[in-house]
Amino acid sequence: MPLKSKSNNPTIIGIIPARYNSKRLPAKLTLEIGGKPIIQHTYENALKSKLTDEIIIAVDDDRLAKLCESFGAKYFMTPSNLNSGSDRVAYIVKNFINADIIVNIQGDEPFISGKVIDKSIEPILFDSKVEVTTIITPITKFKDLDNPSIVKVVFDYENYALYFSRSRIPFLRDLKTQKQAINSNLYFKHIGLYTFKRNALLKFTSYNQTDLEIAEKLEQLRMLEMGMKIKLVETNYNSISIDTLDDLKLVRKIYSKIKHTQ
Repeated sequence: MPLKSKSNNPTIIGIIPARYNSKRLPAKLTLEIGGKPIIQHTYENALKSKLTDEIIIAVDDDRLAKLCESFGAKYFMTPSNLNSGSDRVAYIVKNFINADIIVNIQGDEPFISGKVIDKSIEPILFDSKVEVTTIITPITKFKDLDNPSIVKVVFDYENYALYFSRSRIPFLRDLKTQKQAINSNLYFKHIGLYTFKRNALLKFTSYNQTDLEIAEKLEQLRMLEMGMKIKLVETNYNSISIDTLDDLKLVRKIYSKIKHTQ
């Protein structure tokens, strides 16, 4: 399926993998925040990206497809037995023959920013050596350091990832106070938005799951284990993904406050 770029630049598509069944919060992408389903918030915010030529939702269920139709989203049906969101994205990319750069946007990020999406794309546009990027933000709360749902990352002097973990990394051997940990400026949260060159995405998803990936349940470790380099882009955007009912309640509160101040 051909796509047309907004200019003579590479064709860039954003894909939102959307799985209907969620173990911790069933059918979560259909749940509403302020009268709109979560997936609609994500899609509409992703459309604010100025660098993408197309935003597509990768669905695995007719119920999600009908929901996408109800708010006018572009969607593409994918098999329900794919292992991960990245596999769902790659499945679509194989059908879009001239997609040069692909952004994998998490479906449960209703506050995703178009500016953040664009910031993740820029390194690939301006540096031919960069094949994969992802987003990080400083950790400012001590309680997040030992929260396994907050993925931590360490990186080299060129901002390429060295390792991702659900555990606290790095370990500060001489740590004396909580404030010292936060003030060290060594702790960063990984935000699960990836931008790939086409070949890098297809290469990554052609590999089998690796040992560290299975151990930590973090698919980006597969890239590192297979020798791929991930460029990290630091932002002040602090994502709120929705995995539990408590997360949903929190996001609804935040959304309500935002609407009341507008």
